[in-house]
Amino acid sequence: MAKIAYILLSHKDPEGIVAQARRLTAAGDVVAIHFDGRSPQGDYQAIRSALADHPDVVFAARRVKCGWGEWSLVEATLLALQAAIEAFPRATHFYMLSGDCMPIKTAEYAHAVLDRDDVDWIESFDFHNSDWIKTGIKEERLIYRHFFNERRQKDWFYRALGWQRRLGLHRRPPADLAIQIGSQWWCLRRRTVEAALAFIARRRDVLRFFRTTWIPDETFFQTLVRHLVPESEIRTRPLTFLMFTDYGMPVTFYNDHYDLLLSQDYLFARKISPAATDLRRRLGALYAETGRSFPISDEGRSLLRFVTARGRVGRRFASPAWDSEAGLGPGRSLLMVACKKWHVAKRLADRVRSLADIPAVDYLFDEEVIDLPDLGGVQSTLEKRLRHRRAVLRLLFDTWRTDRLLFCVDPAALDLIRDLHAEKARVRLLQIDCDFTDAYLAGHARRMGLASERTPVATLDRLLPTLRHDIRFESDRLYEAGFPGFARIRQGASLAENSVALAGFLDIPLEQAREIAAPLHLFVD
Repeated sequence: MAKIAYILLSHKDPEGIVAQARRLTAAGDVVAIHFDGRSPQGDYQAIRSALADHPDVVFAARRVKCGWGEWSLVEATLLALQAAIEAFPRATHFYMLSGDCMPIKTAEYAHAVLDRDDVDWIESFDFHNSDWIKTGIKEERLIYRHFFNERRQKDWFYRALGWQRRLGLHRRPPADLAIQIGSQWWCLRRRTVEAALAFIARRRDVLRFFRTTWIPDETFFQTLVRHLVPESEIRTRPLTFLMFTDYGMPVTFYNDHYDLLLSQDYLFARKISPAATDLRRRLGALYAETGRSFPISDEGRSLLRFVTARGRVGRRFASPAWDSEAGLGPGRSLLMVACKKWHVAKRLADRVRSLADIPAVDYLFDEEVIDLPDLGGVQSTLEKRLRHRRAVLRLLFDTWRTDRLLFCVDPAALDLIRDLHAEKARVRLLQIDCDFTDAYLAGHARRMGLASERTPVATLDRLLPTLRHDIRFESDRLYEAGFPGFARIRQGASLAENSVALAGFLDIPLEQAREIAAPLHLFVD
């Protein structure tokens, strides 16, 4: 059975570190602690005193003054690893943690995960070809020497970088290493750690190289593990759940994230807010439980993207600058049907095709796969159709030899709708308002990837009002935009009301519109 040696890097909160060590060891695991050399000596002594008689806790041989982005973080990790290797000969796995981490599964569950596969858990992507680095310098991390901290000594950091560039003082990594990059929060098997320690003991050139790279905690172990371990024995993902905002800052979790965290496919999570005392208490008690099952929904990252997008000014990211193309041509009518329930709009489009002899396309600019004639390849992907939207529409008018064309569109695509209303062609918009039950919204959340069949009920209960509000918000935006030729049919309206709106929108006789709108199943889910 797995026995985990937790490598705990910390720099604050002595009481929390002591509680973390006691919690982890109570379940049969062990802990090696490195406490930042920059932190108060009194705090360090408090931790050592509280854990002095604890046989399952050891401390790194010395304290390193740590700085973000510096080799010192790797050095601290190596010191704690060495202490754990020597003190705990029965430890099978070595798991990196910080003082901001908390378990989101039981020890029983964690041991079962590690017992299931004989692998190392560490992100390790090709440094040069992956897009892991989102902002800041990339190649410069490796090919230049870094002696200053970019956060504390910004002027000197970039001054030294500039000097090396001008003098051509770039270097190459060790020839036999393929540099990798990934999260520093890994879990490695004992034989992997022993192999890595032996490797650096005989390869001082590797140590010298990484000592002056920038942010080596994201490259050092990732590169060594990929160099020493067969690919089949590496799972390129961490077991610690962490997310970053698009500003590069870690997402912090609070008291109301308990159910969300437990449903993620990870063993620990960071960063837990120091103020989230209730969350820390509940997660601390969780680790010692037995017989607990965890339905995994794993929607955390998609929820973050969803909430982040809503938080922007205007509630959406800025729209892209679309290619300027020729218009659709005067004398043509472009009919857009906006509906959040795609199956409802598709039913209406099918009846328009059949009964009004108007060419109608389903979600032309929303769905990846759609039935279209050959338009010379521009129709082949959703990306192409969006980029060349006018060309696609113009080609459909020409191919079908028609002056009227209908297509369905999601109400969220306000920028697209507004853009096409700028055409010289006659553009009309029909909005279909539907009723949304909680059951439908839950299914909608799953289709969007915001939830799964295993998402806790409490998480859904908080999410559904937000989804309902977003749908209403999108509907109101269309109405308030004041588009000419705007019409609306509603699920709760009478057949007569909907027929009048549909007749005006399609410019067809009222009786024909009534026949199109008549089916009782039009709005059925």
